[in-house]
Amino acid sequence: MAYPQLTDKAGVLETAAAIRTGKISVLEAVDAAITRAGRLDGEIDALAVPDFERACETARSMDGAPRTKNQPLFGVPMTVKESFDVAGLPTTFGHSRFRHDSAPRDAVLVSRLKAAGAIIIGKTNVPVDLTDWQSFNPVYGRTANPHDPARSPGGSSGGSAAAVASGIVPGEYGTDIGGSVRVPAHFCGVWGHKTTWGLVPKHGHDFPAQSRQRGFLAAHDSPLSVAGPLARNAPDLAILTEVAAELPLRHRSKPLQECRLLAITTLPKAPVDASVIEPTEAALDTLARAGVRIDRSSDLLPDQASQHRHYLKMMNVVMARGAPAPDGRQASASDWFDLLDAQASFMTQWEALFAAYDFVLAPPAPVLAVPHSEKAVFRGTLTINGAQEPGGNALAWAGLATFPGLPATVLPIGSGVYLGSTLPCGMQVIGPRWSDLDCIAAAEAIGNILHR
Repeated sequence: MAYPQLTDKAGVLETAAAIRTGKISVLEAVDAAITRAGRLDGEIDALAVPDFERACETARSMDGAPRTKNQPLFGVPMTVKESFDVAGLPTTFGHSRFRHDSAPRDAVLVSRLKAAGAIIIGKTNVPVDLTDWQSFNPVYGRTANPHDPARSPGGSSGGSAAAVASGIVPGEYGTDIGGSVRVPAHFCGVWGHKTTWGLVPKHGHDFPAQSRQRGFLAAHDSPLSVAGPLARNAPDLAILTEVAAELPLRHRSKPLQECRLLAITTLPKAPVDASVIEPTEAALDTLARAGVRIDRSSDLLPDQASQHRHYLKMMNVVMARGAPAPDGRQASASDWFDLLDAQASFMTQWEALFAAYDFVLAPPAPVLAVPHSEKAVFRGTLTINGAQEPGGNALAWAGLATFPGLPATVLPIGSGVYLGSTLPCGMQVIGPRWSDLDCIAAAEAIGNILHR
């Protein structure tokens, strides 16, 4: 099953290998990425904050310098989401009032990427406050999907996915609380990984007014929200996850044909458009014919209507940092502890499911890349099978993995036709907590079957 690919440029590990073997210099790798940005970014506007001059200076200093141990990304040009602090660059979250404020230091994640040898050539575009499946704001404009400039690349890591899909950079790091890595990967036809909650630190990923006021990096990771990589293949996702992780990850290397999978294609009040269902069903059929065991229902699946309600409540409290809702109601400490209790209960239920199943397969979103709109997706409607459905209901597919803190890898599985345009379609592979490398490996095995 073919899926649209826009570039044949080298990925993360391939670029690192070319530098390591002397086929190209670090400066040549960085200059090539900057050249691609100059050629491609005019149409898609993925790169919000270029940092080309410093990137070239770093590249020159690395060429000829001794390579230290444990630098698997040595010389690889990358970008990061605009919401991560990079010393000397603004972090705005899409707000004009912060466009001239420079971050005093790198986010922890950025420091780890640099320690692994990566060179950050800039930061990529986001929606205001990171709260949309589009990526536009008054500071940096609107990012377009490289497959169809009239469509969204997703959000809130939309600039991230567009930069990777177009070939500007081989890898990126975004964040995900409502599908913000998985949906852009799905919309743009690339690979994305939502990490287990707590695996990759988000210190230095703060709303700028709060971080500048405190004068130091955040002391905690926000509930639900995670950092996660985007790339054009599974091995690159794995290495980007490993270099940023707080702890070593296990990897079972269990063959896919020995796994038991559960496929979920329906959720309460969250219908899926035929443009997603058709390639999803075709992929599941191909896997079944290859000998992969896939169940289509299970009594072990937690009550998704209840999980979704709790997920939305917790996410709204987190995104508002406890401020009153539009209706004036403010969550109390008792409300918050009730949500924590519910989350713990669902985590336990998912653990019971994963005692019987290795992975869960599901769509990342109910639609393919949406047309540009001035209204946020979650405040409007989505066209699904010809009907108008509340945009907020689409978050149920993100919440599957987000509320219980599970890892989920999105791989491209094919394409579909949505509102007259042929677009990429992805699938998410969800696994038990801390099984990040297993999820990525299972996604790779699935991709090998689908695209052979």
